[in-house]
Amino acid sequence: MPTIVALSGSPSATSRTAALTDHAADLLRADGHSVRSARARDLPADALLSADARHPAIADLLAAITSADGVLVASPVYKAAYSGVLKTLLDLLPQYALAGKTVLPVLTGGTQAHVLAVDYALRPVLSALGAHHVVPGWFVLDRHIRTEGGAVVLAEEAERPLREVVAGFSAALHARAGPLTG
Repeated sequence: MPTIVALSGSPSATSRTAALTDHAADLLRADGHSVRSARARDLPADALLSADARHPAIADLLAAITSADGVLVASPVYKAAYSGVLKTLLDLLPQYALAGKTVLPVLTGGTQAHVLAVDYALRPVLSALGAHHVVPGWFVLDRHIRTEGGAVVLAEEAERPLREVVAGFSAALHARAGPLTG
């Protein structure tokens, strides 16, 4: 069973990006993956800002990323790029931390003007970190994400394409893992 780290790079405590990341993680679990969810905002700020990769919380997440088969990287778009807290975390990863991994980039934002940030801002960094395969990602408008009773509800125009990119990511992971046995 492929293992995945689902990483939310939002600094907000009430983050639609984090809710969307959790929703995608649930879809992946339903497809037979072992998924560890992580939020960059929950890491100790002093350790992040001082680049202390030996801090236990950061070292634990870095080890999980290193040992995972795939990584879902989600972030809100700020100033036409992914969040600073995600950038700070990605800067702590070893040079080829994503080598041999399949990666799914997902961004959220307030307007369609930021849709290209997936490909011009996030994808190059993931590739530079050695990702084996960065599958087609997705951009979701903030207004298409809401929570009801603790559950994430996406507008239809966001749910269907998100399910498609998550299914493509899942299929790529299953293909790399090879045929299932016993």
